[in-house]
Amino acid sequence: MVCGMTATHTPPQTNAHPGPPGLRNVDLAGPAGRLEALVNEGAADAPCAALMCHPHPKGGGNLHNKVVYHAMKAMNDPEWGLGWPVLRFNFRGTGRSQGAHDGRAESEDVLAALAWLENEYKRPLVVAGFSFGAAMALKACCGPHKHDVRALCALGLPTEAEGHHYHYPFLRTSTLPKLFLSGDIDRYAPAAQLAQVASSAADPKHLVLLPGADHFFSGQLAAMQQALAGWLKEQIR
Repeated sequence: MVCGMTATHTPPQTNAHPGPPGLRNVDLAGPAGRLEALVNEGAADAPCAALMCHPHPKGGGNLHNKVVYHAMKAMNDPEWGLGWPVLRFNFRGTGRSQGAHDGRAESEDVLAALAWLENEYKRPLVVAGFSFGAAMALKACCGPHKHDVRALCALGLPTEAEGHHYHYPFLRTSTLPKLFLSGDIDRYAPAAQLAQVASSAADPKHLVLLPGADHFFSGQLAAMQQALAGWLKEQIR
């Protein structure tokens, strides 16, 4: 799969703030108000830009979550062979982001972040998310949208939590390359249930269950990074 340039769109409103070298604080124009975000800059010739979405804010999830951070490093740090710019943001009602938590409308926040990324870097996009962030990323990118998304990565995609079961029927019609990456002892995504979700998804797709890893990839963050970066290098050439 080759990443090329994409068409220019009218940039959404954004305010940039200075930060450490290679790191920028930005405010995105979200549908419920301002969204707090960080951008880790990548190589000047990076073929893609990436978005990384955080887990459920009601469980303490935000853009600084350790799985989010390590997944970002796998896509951003040249040591993993990619060196892409990566955007992380706080969903509505989280951190300095305006609005209130909804549980479903956060997929619209994902689309707002994609609009900013596409206009900022003028290149194709890869979208990843962890847990709730994975669910929102899939919902946003498997529906109708105008963004040039080339691959989707769902880390710790939940199938059951707090007595609720989660289903992803829209995966049956999405032909984007999809990675399902979880631990084989993830209590929010029992291996058999996640395998059923992956099996129901349209091709191309790939399921990776890391042996001995829990929902948060405790002690397995490097293995998660290796699996994520390895799959992306196969998809984006």
